[in-house]
Amino acid sequence: MSGKVIVITSGKGGVGKTTTTANLGMALAARGKSVVLVDADFGLRNLDLLLGLENRVVYTVLEVLSGDCRMEQALVRDKRQTSLALLPAAQTRDKSAITPEQMKEITGRLSETFDYVLVDCPAGIEQGFRNAIAGAEQAIVVTTPEVSAVRDADRIIGLLESAGLKGPRLILNRYRPQMVEAKDMMSVEDVLEILAVKLLGLIPEDEQVIVTTNRGEPIVLAANPPPAGQAYLNIARRLEGEDVPILEFKVPNNGFMAKIRALFSGR
Repeated sequence: MSGKVIVITSGKGGVGKTTTTANLGMALAARGKSVVLVDADFGLRNLDLLLGLENRVVYTVLEVLSGDCRMEQALVRDKRQTSLALLPAAQTRDKSAITPEQMKEITGRLSETFDYVLVDCPAGIEQGFRNAIAGAEQAIVVTTPEVSAVRDADRIIGLLESAGLKGPRLILNRYRPQMVEAKDMMSVEDVLEILAVKLLGLIPEDEQVIVTTNRGEPIVLAANPPPAGQAYLNIARRLEGEDVPILEFKVPNNGFMAKIRALFSGR
């Protein structure tokens, strides 16, 4: 068995990369896949918090590499989805505590027993980024429709491709149709024209993502997932090879101002 090793990266911090990692991992596990999430963000470990597993972390990837524990001891199994596990990052401030070769060794070992190895990459383009991508065979880039975030994503795509990770796919997060219509936010077409990569998913702005994240409960676990949760579930289906249309989040033309605009435009 050899599972897929996918790095989830962004360039710019704060665009929802770790939230995406947690939700995609949970969505794939809900589909019966065995999934391990590798937190490669040394010093700023957050993936355990988003999954609600922070109180169960005993060992980290560093103890595995030093031989102080076995891999299975460091893996934190999720009780809600038992086919999902987390390999926590150490909270050391030393970004060079692990080398690209060691990360490649870790992800290689994990891919022997898991269907998916999702690596949560730290923001930026320094050593942490080089470590996180070392063992990956595919890459997902997360960005928001903001000029600075898209510019950083463009830089990351170039670095991924120069490192041999061809054909990275894009998740556009926190999309707000009302702002796009008002021309205060870049449209999907604008972003894709700049980045020239394939769109894997479109996640609408949804305050429920913040609420569920603060509770350590990925939004895909909701009994009736809101649009953002459904979008993550659809991305998991696309990763599995299904042909699932990208959800369209249009501005409803039923408000007072919409009627006024329609009246003057003759529609």
